[in-house]
Amino acid sequence: MDRLFNVSDKPIIIAGPCSAESLHQLQSVSYHLQSDSRVAMMRIGVWKPRTRPGGFEGMGEPALEWADKVHSLYPGLPICCEVARPEHIELCQQHSIDAVWIGARTSVNPFLVGELAETLRGTTLGVLVKNPITPDVDLWMGAIERLLKAGIVDIAAVHRGFSTYNNFGYRNNPLWEIPIELRRRMPQLPLLCDPSHIAGRRDLVAPVAQMSLDLHFDGLMVECHDDPDSALTDSQQQLSLTDFTALLNNLKVRQFSDTAPSDLQRMREQLDIIDTQILKLLSQRMKISKDIGAIKHAHNMPIYQPSRWQQVLDRQIQNAKQMGLDEQFVKDITEKIHAESLRMQK
Repeated sequence: MDRLFNVSDKPIIIAGPCSAESLHQLQSVSYHLQSDSRVAMMRIGVWKPRTRPGGFEGMGEPALEWADKVHSLYPGLPICCEVARPEHIELCQQHSIDAVWIGARTSVNPFLVGELAETLRGTTLGVLVKNPITPDVDLWMGAIERLLKAGIVDIAAVHRGFSTYNNFGYRNNPLWEIPIELRRRMPQLPLLCDPSHIAGRRDLVAPVAQMSLDLHFDGLMVECHDDPDSALTDSQQQLSLTDFTALLNNLKVRQFSDTAPSDLQRMREQLDIIDTQILKLLSQRMKISKDIGAIKHAHNMPIYQPSRWQQVLDRQIQNAKQMGLDEQFVKDITEKIHAESLRMQK
């Protein structure tokens, strides 16, 4: 059986409305998507987890019946939806659903993922695994491993950003280093990006999508709607069908190769040397931090010195300005170095 998530067909494009709201809506969106050969699959929200009760929580099984009608019209357009309970999977198998995704609020729970994996065992459904809401690559990887253990082979990971104390203007902080680390650990796993949930706004969807392709992601999962301003869920981040086509037209798919031009290879070698120097300096710094910890202990001093730490942080941020470096980037690095220094001083 051919896999739904085939990285040779890059980029893999999955698109559709946040929520299935009516048969007319699904017919309108599916007509547009099936006419574009770049679209590999249609996504629909059937059951919608809401942060607070009282909001629109999806149409449930009636939406699956609409999916049946869409599938009869366009059998070449696979359909996927989110599942959060074993009974959701059982219902999907009774209708025209080709793949399911495990959402961020579910992938964070190993017990629930285990139940879903057992229900999926022996099925032919493809499975997409969105990152947990918490920035934890091990938790994300663990959800995928539970599915693999259940014999599921047609799996892809979906990066949709993380809930942090500061999302820097996004709905969900992209924290690109986490999906990059997942790719390093599981290089054969297809990796897609959900720019809609990272962005939270239509105007940010395109740059987030392009960034993911520049980082060698294998595809996108984009929300689009025939009338996004009237959408019952996530109206601000859904693209109109026209804007969705424009997004695909403007995307630049980079060509990646194991061989590099000589000037690029030379600069990479320079970076390798600098990276080694940075590690050597960090090693020297931590040795000094350990000695400082011994002195503090001998004089019965607390390890954490708030005024000294503020001086260090202020100085580094000022240095960042003068050197043309991003202040938040330098602040993040300095905080990590400080945390490790405190650990060494213990």
